[in-house]
Amino acid sequence: MWNTEQLGRPVVKAWNAAQAETQRTKGVPAGTPGRLAIPVAGDSEEARRVAMQLVDDTGFDPYDAGTLADSWRQQPNSPVYCTELTLDELPAALAAADRVKDARIRDSVPERLAVLPATATLEDVVEMNRAAHR
Repeated sequence: MWNTEQLGRPVVKAWNAAQAETQRTKGVPAGTPGRLAIPVAGDSEEARRVAMQLVDDTGFDPYDAGTLADSWRQQPNSPVYCTELTLDELPAALAAADRVKDARIRDSVPERLAVLPATATLEDVVEMNRAAHR
C-alpha cells in the first residue's frame, strides 16, 4: 500500500508467494491437472485483471486474493507462502492465515532451516513450509 502511495499508480501483489525455482520450473499450460495457483491482490480491479492474465501466461492459475489490505494473507510464513498449492487448495489456505500464528512461524524459521539438509531441494523447502501449518 505504501508503494501505491509513493508511486501514485496501482500496485498489484503477485508471485511473492512462490519461490523463484517454482516460478522457473513449474509453470504449465492452463488445464493441466495439478497446476499451481498464485494469489493476486490489488486495489485496482483493472490492474488486478492484467496481473491475473500475466500469472496465467506464466503457467500458473491466478486467484483473485482481493485488495492490498488483505494481501497480508500471502505474506512470508502464511499458509500460502511457498507451499505450492492448486487453485482448489488456495482459498482455504488464504482463509487460514492468522497474523499471530504466522508471526510465530516466521520466528521459527531459523530452527526449521537448520534441520534441512545442506542439499535441500525445492520440495524439501515446500514441505517445511507446509508442515509449519499442520
